[in-house]
Amino acid sequence: MIFVEICQDDQGNITSFSMSGHAEYAEKGQDIVCAGASAVAFGTVNAVIALTGITPDIEQTESGFLSCTVPSDLPVDASERIQLLLEGMAVSLQTIERDYEEYINITFTNRG
Repeated sequence: MIFVEICQDDQGNITSFSMSGHAEYAEKGQDIVCAGASAVAFGTVNAVIALTGITPDIEQTESGFLSCTVPSDLPVDASERIQLLLEGMAVSLQTIERDYEEYINITFTNRG
């Protein structure tokens, strides 16, 4: 199963997310759930960098772990653009979860 944790502050802004595990929907190379979730997460990180010029703190491993933390001291306009991209990611991942809930689990946590 893919586990996604999306962390928010007290205002509901996404401050970080992490993704780990494998969907095991199909064999490697054929797993549409894993491919879809990975494309959404990595595409979002790439979009944040390309469209805002901000590089978040990124950690990833060969085993399928990805973590992304947004810097906290950003100008308001950059922060708002990043939030829109991250909220879009959350909606896309929730859409995958809705259709493949036995293969992906998303949790939202408040890290005030």
